[in-house]
Amino acid sequence: MKQDPATEAPAPLRPEDLADIDMFCDALWLEDGLAKTTLESYRADLSALGRWLATENRPALLQAAEADLLAFVALLSQEKKATSQSRYLSSLRRFYRWQLSRGRIGADPSGRLSRPITPGRLPKTLSEAQVEALLQAPDVDTPLGQRDRAMLETLYATGLRVSELVGLKLHEIGFNQGVLRVMGKGSKERLVPLGEEALDWLQRFIQEGRRELLDGCPCEAVFVTARAAPMTRQMFWTLIKGYAPLAGIPREQLSPHVLRHAFATHLLNHGADLRVVQLLLGHADITTTQIYTHVARERLKQLHSVHHPRG
Repeated sequence: MKQDPATEAPAPLRPEDLADIDMFCDALWLEDGLAKTTLESYRADLSALGRWLATENRPALLQAAEADLLAFVALLSQEKKATSQSRYLSSLRRFYRWQLSRGRIGADPSGRLSRPITPGRLPKTLSEAQVEALLQAPDVDTPLGQRDRAMLETLYATGLRVSELVGLKLHEIGFNQGVLRVMGKGSKERLVPLGEEALDWLQRFIQEGRRELLDGCPCEAVFVTARAAPMTRQMFWTLIKGYAPLAGIPREQLSPHVLRHAFATHLLNHGADLRVVQLLLGHADITTTQIYTHVARERLKQLHSVHHPRG
């Protein structure tokens, strides 16, 4: 009976396979600074392949041929959804490309593996009117309302990940230059323009509401709570959900990441270049950014159907 490649097969990992996986993951950590969860995902996928090869009495990872990988992928197609299959294929390709670049193998056996067809999943986004209503929702006559307005304005103006937003430090804001210095995934730094509205609200909050919230307590984080502690991802997620009904937006449609999607989509709708959006979002691969071209295209179709006399 065939083993599920995602579960531990009876045959353990060969020592040479374990050593090769360790070397690969260590290199990714040292060279690219990948997150622990990402490295664990690579390790799990490659270990699943290594155990399956051992169970089937096939060669070790570095000796595996294209036919071996095709057989493994065929098993995956029976056991896993298309999205999971794509993740496995990404892991295998990166592993074998890395081995090839180091001269540890003579040819890449994963080179001709094709990705499964995945159903198109467009990210949720907001209209410009919905974003404007959301930005107007906080009560800016209170310190917490000033903080929330500054956070929402900054998130929409920059497209930051929520972890980047709550982790923002005072010294990372360049008020004179109008930019943020952001430390993103893989410890990669990027500069992101802010825009006048976001700058104005950040300055107002830092000069007024933030001082009142901290009440003399030292803190490097820009966005703080009523207890003078740094804002967390979970707290901001709850906070933004609370503003949904005030802005007339269904709660299930709104999250911090949806504002990131709105940032990218609205830029493209107004003529921004895809490469620029990629840089602003901090995407390592432009294929990740291309999903927003589909969102923008759908919006253009809707506008055409409503406003064109033959739509």
